[in-house]
Amino acid sequence: MGTCTFAELISTNWPHVQEDIPAILAQAQKVLFILDMMMRQVPSEALIHDICGDWKKQKPVPVLLGSLLKRKMLPKATLLITTRPGALRELRLLTEQPLFIEIEGFLEEDRKAYFLKHFEEESQALRAFDLMKNNEALFQLGSAPSVCWMVCTCLRQQMERGEDPAATCRTTTALFLRFLCSRFPPPHGGGPRRGLRAPLKPLCLLAAEGVWMRSSVFDGEDLRRLGVDPSALCPFLDGNILQKSEDGEACYSFIHLSVQQLLAAMFYVLELEEQEEEGLGGRQWHVGNVGKLLSKEERLKNPSLTHVGYFLFGLCNERRAMELETTFGCLVSTEIKRELLKYTLMPHGKKSFSVMDTKEVLSCLYESQEEQLVKDAMAHVKEMSLHLKNETDVVHSSFCLKHCGNFLKNISPADTYRNFCMAFGGHKTLTHLTLQGNDQNDMLPPLCEVLRNPKCNLQYLRLVSCSATTQQWADLSCCLKTNQSLTCLNLTANEFLDEGAKLLYMTLRYPTCFLQRLSLENCQLTEAYCKDLSSALIVNQRLTHLCLAKNALGDRGVKLLCEGLTYPECQLQTLVLWCCNITSDGCIHLSTLLQQNSSLTHLDLGLNHIGIIGLKFLCEALKKPLCKLRCLWLWGCAITPFSCAELSSALRSNQNLITLDLGQNSLGSSGVNMLCDALKLQSCPLQTLRLKIDESDAQIQKLLREMKESNPQLTIESDHRDPKDNRPSSHDFIF
Repeated sequence: MGTCTFAELISTNWPHVQEDIPAILAQAQKVLFILDMMMRQVPSEALIHDICGDWKKQKPVPVLLGSLLKRKMLPKATLLITTRPGALRELRLLTEQPLFIEIEGFLEEDRKAYFLKHFEEESQALRAFDLMKNNEALFQLGSAPSVCWMVCTCLRQQMERGEDPAATCRTTTALFLRFLCSRFPPPHGGGPRRGLRAPLKPLCLLAAEGVWMRSSVFDGEDLRRLGVDPSALCPFLDGNILQKSEDGEACYSFIHLSVQQLLAAMFYVLELEEQEEEGLGGRQWHVGNVGKLLSKEERLKNPSLTHVGYFLFGLCNERRAMELETTFGCLVSTEIKRELLKYTLMPHGKKSFSVMDTKEVLSCLYESQEEQLVKDAMAHVKEMSLHLKNETDVVHSSFCLKHCGNFLKNISPADTYRNFCMAFGGHKTLTHLTLQGNDQNDMLPPLCEVLRNPKCNLQYLRLVSCSATTQQWADLSCCLKTNQSLTCLNLTANEFLDEGAKLLYMTLRYPTCFLQRLSLENCQLTEAYCKDLSSALIVNQRLTHLCLAKNALGDRGVKLLCEGLTYPECQLQTLVLWCCNITSDGCIHLSTLLQQNSSLTHLDLGLNHIGIIGLKFLCEALKKPLCKLRCLWLWGCAITPFSCAELSSALRSNQNLITLDLGQNSLGSSGVNMLCDALKLQSCPLQTLRLKIDESDAQIQKLLREMKESNPQLTIESDHRDPKDNRPSSHDFIF
């Protein structure tokens, strides 16, 4: 629009209200401004030099919009901006104290319900849903109802024709291209439909320029500038590829951003013949080349380019190219593969790809599903460093690595795990390893071979939900007696058989066992196990951190543990008893232990119903000079305001406690007031206090301010954790 006033800007399409603008803006506190799908960048340099707060003053439109965002223009008005996550980075810099609300769309159960309604047969619906779910990227996109509709429509058509839709869902490119082509079925007699080839190229250009300019809505001026005849868009409107809104002048948008990104990628692969140099119809466009599209710098500034890059690789597949040519009668460039290889080939003798990160290259190559392209890209690869975080990473990497001729020979699914262990067992660089189990007894044997390797430098090992026999646990126990590198062992959610647990405890008795930190969280242990564990703690001089969270040990189990912890040889510093069915009786034994010369400095009793009496015994220990406790977690322990007088008295005399977690305990203003009396004292060493704070309680807020003013070193944390949270608050002290 060039230069105008803010009043002229907002009345452009409604000239009949222009006379009422002054009266409307005079009551700005009653006005809501909506910036729908704001994607374009507001030039920051304009904001720095030319901010404006006068709605009657003439300024360039970007300056007016920037002034509205910075709350200089009509600051009393309400401002609502809808956008996509990719644009938030810049909007955060422009807006003042924004409130962010993420609209997630369909949850998993919503997506499943949608599929069940779309298909007549439940078996077909569940099959289609599982296919989408197996593709993580596609499943995430399915939170948008329009994507669910596209997937359902596409897969249902294939099933009705008796085709297997599995290959269509293997990559996002295959699915979206199949949907696009399905909107234009061939005429009787075969061949492409007439009238599609000519408008396809300007449509792809429109999509590409929109991605680069971060715009998803196009008006008549955009079409005129690129030489696009609105009538040529009718087939794409009829096929639900485009949507048209009659808001003033007609505006166009793609049914979903992914469809726009696919068409933007098609812009790079379709041969533009003689128009390539100077633009369609002699016009220039604002679209970067392939090198710029794949550059990390550009993709950081514009995340949408990353998805265009994936689609670009996907369109290099020969089947996809044939699909395009058959539907639209357009030739696909044969040069695009060479151009992509130029930016993904690993330079000879180097350890990194030229433009993109290694894992991202593997994801792009997987998207292509083109074996020869993968072989060419991996031809010079001799070594590779990968951080595989999920199943998708493994699938993408394995697809590419099996086409690499220079390393990782003879790998097959049946022996992959064993070969993995054998390959890395003797490497000194492997220090941390997490293995997720299954219902097969195949995890521990190769792992034991790794631990027996004299070159093994494994320091941290986490086994989750591992199914194993008693003999296999025995073998692991033997390895722990001889391995001198492993110091941290996390066996969360493993069900020990009686004999297996006993063997592990016996291992702790051996002087050659180097374990310092051990987690047996949620291992279905009971008080029966505590006697053997206690006897091991008596003689073990290395174990300093022990987590027994979420095991039904009870007060009797705590009593047995405390018997071992009282011995001077025991060096245990951190003990996690989160959610262990402990009551006030268990606190009696812990109190006795803490009043002696125990090495225990960190104790977690969260989610145990210790109540007033249990806290009373703990406070008695805190008052004693021999108590070395520095961190005490009492999250959700049924502590009431009546207990706070005893706790306040203990805090006055204790000189060691620096962390106290009282979250999920309803203390009220009276309880907080009693704590405040002790914490105001400069002699109180406490540095971190977590409380369940009622934000609406003015009295509590006043007490907290007073507490902070009197004791600046104290940090008061408001407890926002979910009561169902299964992570112990002391977890960081274990690992």
